[in-house]
This record gives sequence, structure tokens and C-alpha cells, in this order.
Amino acid sequence: MLVSYGGNQEDWEGLAAWSDEDLHRMIAYMRDLDAELRASGELLQSEGLSGPARAFVVRGGDGDGPPIVVDGPFAESKEVIAGYWVVDVESHERLLEVARKCSACPGPGGKILNQPIEVHPIMSAPDVDPDTLAPYQK
Repeated sequence: MLVSYGGNQEDWEGLAAWSDEDLHRMIAYMRDLDAELRASGELLQSEGLSGPARAFVVRGGDGDGPPIVVDGPFAESKEVIAGYWVVDVESHERLLEVARKCSACPGPGGKILNQPIEVHPIMSAPDVDPDTLAPYQK
């Protein structure tokens, strides 16, 4: 999974000042990248995410009561997650190539943003004997 960061809260709010041309260029770049990865069979899923003002955190609390919900934006966050791609590639080299393309999204004036892209391998759950889960099930 490739995770894209859109800067901090201030940077996110700064998108409102981008010209229509700059916004269209960025969106076209992302759509073209998704189309390329879809055509190669490497794209499993991708999504852009809403800004931090619409995000919230949920914690389970004590387990018996309602969940604890904290609304955004989150001033303590240094960077805001902007979106993600789930890809299935043949090699580490291809993974780096795709991540580089994700990072190279154009910003104002067409200048490459050079966004940080975190790479998180997706793990699959190990096979588990259902009898061993009994202590964890209520």
C-alpha cells in the first residue's frame, strides 16, 4: 500500500488558493497514473481522502460504553494523509518506480510536489485453528 501525504493542515487549506489549471493538472496526473496502473493489472485500489476537517478518531473506550470520538482537524498531526494506492507489482524495483510516480504529482505551476510516499506491505492473516480463538471470543 502506497500512502500519499498532502503536507500539513495549512498546506491542505492552501489547495483552495490553487488555480483551476493547477488543480486540473494534478487531478489529471493522478487519473492518468491510475489508468496506467489499472491497464498493467497492478492497481488493486486507489482513493483520495477528504481533508482533515472531515476526519475523526474513534477509540473503543472501556469496551462496554459508547466509543470515544474526537473530531478533526488534528493540529498535532505534522502531515495529512491525502490518499493511497494498493498495488500488486512484480518486483521491488517496480514498486519504487510506481512510488516515484506517485510522489511526482504536479503542484502549482506544474512544479513537481515531491510528496512523501510511505510504502506499507499488506499482511495476510495466518491460518488459525478456530479452537485457539475461543479464549478471545465473547
